[in-house]
Amino acid sequence: MNHLMNTYRPPAVTFVRGRGSLLWDDQGREYLDLLSGLAVTSLGHSHPRVAQALAAQSQKLLHVSNLFGNEHNEPLAATIDSLLGGGGKVFFANSGAESNECAIKLARRFGGRGRHVVVSAYGSFHGRTLATLHATGQPEKHEAFQPLPEGFRHVAFNDIEALESSLDETVAAVLLEVVQGEGGVNPLSETYLRAVREMCDDRGILLMFDEVQTGLGRCGEWFAHQASGVSPDVVTMAKALGNGVPIGACWARAEVADVFEPGDHATTFGGQPLAAAAARAVLEVMIEEDVPSRAHAAGSKFTAELSQIPGVVGVRGAGLLIAVELDTDALGCGAAEIAVELLEGGVVVNAVSPTALRLAPSLLITDAEIDRAVQAISEALAVKASTKTQNGADS
Repeated sequence: MNHLMNTYRPPAVTFVRGRGSLLWDDQGREYLDLLSGLAVTSLGHSHPRVAQALAAQSQKLLHVSNLFGNEHNEPLAATIDSLLGGGGKVFFANSGAESNECAIKLARRFGGRGRHVVVSAYGSFHGRTLATLHATGQPEKHEAFQPLPEGFRHVAFNDIEALESSLDETVAAVLLEVVQGEGGVNPLSETYLRAVREMCDDRGILLMFDEVQTGLGRCGEWFAHQASGVSPDVVTMAKALGNGVPIGACWARAEVADVFEPGDHATTFGGQPLAAAAARAVLEVMIEEDVPSRAHAAGSKFTAELSQIPGVVGVRGAGLLIAVELDTDALGCGAAEIAVELLEGGVVVNAVSPTALRLAPSLLITDAEIDRAVQAISEALAVKASTKTQNGADS
């Protein structure tokens, strides 16, 4: 009997150990990890500085609740604020969905009764709680859980006119991913982002960026929106913040954050000492390694080399959040089958759409590991293309 709820398909592999960009399964087989636990282990697996921070903190203090302070919260919040340019305040949560829940509640508190609607884009992903599920612009995911909380509206991705027509007097905030992750690794244009900022300013609406997948260096800047020069009012993050330890954060400009009063929002475990100690170590290493520059350089190399592979018709994304668009007709199969082929060959990726693979490797990935990845993808596509050709000849 399987004692786990049926929310995921049965796993093809059970991993038991990791180091840097490598994983090992329960049979001792090695894999090159190009997914990082869905953009989480951005410093690679079992980074020694993070492991040391966890070990030391586990012997000092694990939990005291947020009725009291701990030594890590203020320094961690100050570092996050500095990476976002300063002038803001932070709420710590346990995940990206919880960080977005905080942002949604903050928007409602900011807007006041009757001005509570959050507008997001089709194709977006903001979480699995009831509120963040409705913020997610994927109606097919909504149906099983209707009725969902009211106050959410969706518009076409990267369409300025569609967004403008949706902004009535009930709207409190616009919530966007600068690069849609689960939606297929789709970047918003700088023109669009600047137009959204202007529309929000004109109407007194909050501009909120979900940087859960794109933040903390992955896209070649500390946060993906920084490449456009557009400044948001609220930013959410999680994933890479703990490098595998569950922690999230919601940052807001001070004047926006200050609409919250004691009792408006809370969490038992958010920012608890173990997770916060890990996050402090993560950010220290990220700053020392200048991970945005590393992601930019590695992403450029990866993109250039992937673009030359037969069977690849396009590469998109930013930094080390990459989608590899495949010629599925020539290959005779979809991205999911290629992902299985790669896993069998010892490389971890995932199919982010029927025609595209998503790569989100460690931001410390080496040139040699990129070369290994490109060779593996090239070989996997060649095998499928050859099989398609052979099957066509046989018929």
